Amino acid sequence: MRTRDRALCWTYGVIAFGALIATWSQNLRFFAQDGNGGLWGFLKACYANPAAGSITNDIIFVLLAAFVLMVVEARQLGVRHVWVYMLLSFVVALSVAFPLFLLARQLRLARAEAPSVPPSGAPSMPPSAPPAG
Repeated sequence: MRTRDRALCWTYGVIAFGALIATWSQNLRFFAQDGNGGLWGFLKACYANPAAGSITNDIIFVLLAAFVLMVVEARQLGVRHVWVYMLLSFVVALSVAFPLFLLARQLRLARAEAPSVPPSGAPSMPPSAPPAG
């Protein structure tokens, strides 16, 4: 794997980890409060005021665009189990699931770009050399 691919994978992983901490520290704080209304209360709080509603709507539309991109890229590149990343967007957070998808996508791209290595012990022939025989 090239250095650029490795750096991108690490970057996506760090973003996903940071997003997990940032989102779930707040989610846990919300659900730990008495009388918050559970999941229904959480969804109502997403529209508690116009600012919260604007951010919620923004996230919903980014989520839709991300899902389209994820499905198209997954089909094009052969990234398996794209539905898991989509489900994680709802269960964990889009800010966690999307970088994880990008990490899987980058690994797939790096694998596709890797030069084929002949089996160990087999002599390697330059591509321009005519076959022996």
